Amino acid sequence: MSTADGQSAPGGSPSSEPADLKLEAVVIPVADADRSKAFYAGLGWRLDADFSFDNGFRVVQFTPQGSQCSVQFGTHITGAPPGSAHGLYLIVSDIEAARDELVSRGATVSGVFHSGAPGAQLDPEGTGDRVNGPDPDHKSYNSFATFGDPDGNSWLLQEVTDRLPGRLDPTATSFNSAGDLAAALRRAATAHGEHEKRIGKADPDWPDWYAEYTVREQSGKELPV
Repeated sequence: MSTADGQSAPGGSPSSEPADLKLEAVVIPVADADRSKAFYAGLGWRLDADFSFDNGFRVVQFTPQGSQCSVQFGTHITGAPPGSAHGLYLIVSDIEAARDELVSRGATVSGVFHSGAPGAQLDPEGTGDRVNGPDPDHKSYNSFATFGDPDGNSWLLQEVTDRLPGRLDPTATSFNSAGDLAAALRRAATAHGEHEKRIGKADPDWPDWYAEYTVREQSGKELPV
């Protein structure tokens, strides 16, 4: 808590900045840890841990490629019914490519769709206002696909190519995958082409312009012109 909130750090001393709270793992309920382990390994996700204890507790952790958050499952790890986790978002920069890769790894994935009404992406497949095909204008946040694990826990792919302002840490610039960086560079290239049209000549300092553009875009700041 910050001192602006009139709060104090543990022990009574004032805290000048809020503590970092990094979401690093999400627990999903499964019936058979070995079956789930085989499924998520088949998707190509990184196996981080598989620990078993004498009291029957077991925790298995996987991390999707490009993610900073992991998924955990096992035995005696949650009291939630197996298969009851739904709407787990996986953000991708190319919805068709991500879907094709998952299919090639054995996952049963819905067709790409967009929402005909707010929240329709969370409706069960074949119901609600899902509209076949990606968003016709390819707007960021508007194209989806879904798949489930053997227990029925459901995952939602969402294509994000242009972040809304303020959604990223302004003190850090990073990319979770080569695909994300490539997409950012393509957006910078398009914007730079417009910049060169405005100045009426080739810009020899384009690397600096690209760098400034990508950093500002990630931090939600005003983009260069």
